[in-house]
Amino acid sequence: MNIIPGDRTFDLDEFLKKPLFAHLSTVAKEGPRESPVWFYWEDECIYIIGTPSDSFPKRIEENPECAIGIVDFDPVTGKVLHAGFRGHATVEPFDRGVAHRLLERYVGPDQEEWDPMFQDLDDRNILIKFVPETVVVRDQSYKSSY
Repeated sequence: MNIIPGDRTFDLDEFLKKPLFAHLSTVAKEGPRESPVWFYWEDECIYIIGTPSDSFPKRIEENPECAIGIVDFDPVTGKVLHAGFRGHATVEPFDRGVAHRLLERYVGPDQEEWDPMFQDLDDRNILIKFVPETVVVRDQSYKSSY
């Protein structure tokens, strides 16, 4: 993975530990598509859970070239951290371990307390494994007037 730092940069691994939304961009016959997703960073790959009703796994099977953008923004402090990834994704079999680590970042460590929609994920679901080729890492923070 080639990391392209901006003039101001930040620690990418620390950034990717945060429960932020990622925006997965894929290609469709009708043009580009964007899907907001939760993600999990492990072994320099981004994992995303796909459900039977999601359309992005089929697009990835047809064209694995993708982009992912992740932003950590706070208007009060003026913090704007951006990581933009370019690479390829594959549709992988569901892995409960990866899925559990992903979900606990967003809904907490106690699975018994999770919303029922997250408690019974099974092999009807899949994982998207995104392997970045390049990532642009930029701290675009500014002085806030709040």
